[in-house]
Amino acid sequence: MNFFALVSGGKDSIYNIINCINKGHKLIAIGHLSPSTQTEIDSYMYQTVGSEIINAIAECLGVPLILGTITKKPVNKDLEYKETKDDEVEDLFDLIKQAKEKWPEIQAVSSGAIFSTYQKNRVENICERLGLTSLAYLWQREQNELLSEMIANNMNSVIVKVCCIGLEKEDLLKSLKELKPKFDKLYSQYKMNVCGEGGEYETVTLDCDIYKKRIIVDEFEAVTHSKDPICGVYYAIIKKFHLEEKEK
Repeated sequence: MNFFALVSGGKDSIYNIINCINKGHKLIAIGHLSPSTQTEIDSYMYQTVGSEIINAIAECLGVPLILGTITKKPVNKDLEYKETKDDEVEDLFDLIKQAKEKWPEIQAVSSGAIFSTYQKNRVENICERLGLTSLAYLWQREQNELLSEMIANNMNSVIVKVCCIGLEKEDLLKSLKELKPKFDKLYSQYKMNVCGEGGEYETVTLDCDIYKKRIIVDEFEAVTHSKDPICGVYYAIIKKFHLEEKEK
């Protein structure tokens, strides 16, 4: 099927694209929602940290990008979602509807849902309303196995937000491969979700096998969102970066 991919820029949305392509589906375009004012917002649905490099990710993938803005709030917080006026899910509906109108050949939507039924149900609701198929190949994968698989498949994803005991501001922009031993330790100590499904961390993907170019971060700013002695919240704003050609 021809598919449109929802891309936060993180490891899950990109790795699901890889899975879709490996299953024989064709990527037509990607879409991203970013906040209207702040660099980072706490959303029930969306990862917003890292939005500053989404155009570069589209260039690396070699496909067009549709951008939207998160203008609404999470009004309907029920696990099962029904169309709700002024809910933030309707921003995503508008984005996918726009993509479908621009590329009528689109038949499916890719998302990186692993564990959040809340998010998966909302993507499936939108797909049903637009006559599309939801492609979520990471759904309910065992997280330790999945993370190891991502690393083994050359996913260079780096941490851009942390909110977990044991993760610090100094871990920002470190790679999954570099932090895997630390994640394993935190899993054995505190049962941390090693894929970040409990909100422990968020990532952006700088390189992977389907990228035509790689992203090199030249400068970033580490921001303290909440300084807590046990579990602080820190995120990175990527200030400067460039694209590097890859050997064919």
